Amino acid sequence: MLAIRMQRNGRTHSPAYRIVVQESQRHPLSGRVVAEVGNYNPETKKVVLDKEKVEFYLKNGAQPSSRVARVLTGEGVQMPAWYKAPAEKHAKAKHADKLRKNQPKEEPAEETPAEAPAETPADTPAEA
Repeated sequence: MLAIRMQRNGRTHSPAYRIVVQESQRHPLSGRVVAEVGNYNPETKKVVLDKEKVEFYLKNGAQPSSRVARVLTGEGVQMPAWYKAPAEKHAKAKHADKLRKNQPKEEPAEETPAEAPAETPADTPAEA
């Protein structure tokens, strides 16, 4: 089975990718590329594709990786009817009840002036 995937090249900390058609059992860097159908530079977001080749291999059953499928749809390549996009992953907190945003909100305490203790009649001088 053929796969359309990205093959990394470029320098350290400056990646560039070839979009290649390759046998799915092989590692992306192992060679044996059937066809190179484009390239992608993630720093500039520049994509160069041979759309006719891509559509030819998709029609003949080449399975695109999830990232390549996203790039292809962004470039306007029609995905075949049999292609199923992977489900989106949603992050879930392990202890959601302990998160600060899930704690009950404390109402700000109303500041009242410090009340003087009430004087008792024994402490006050008696009026004559």
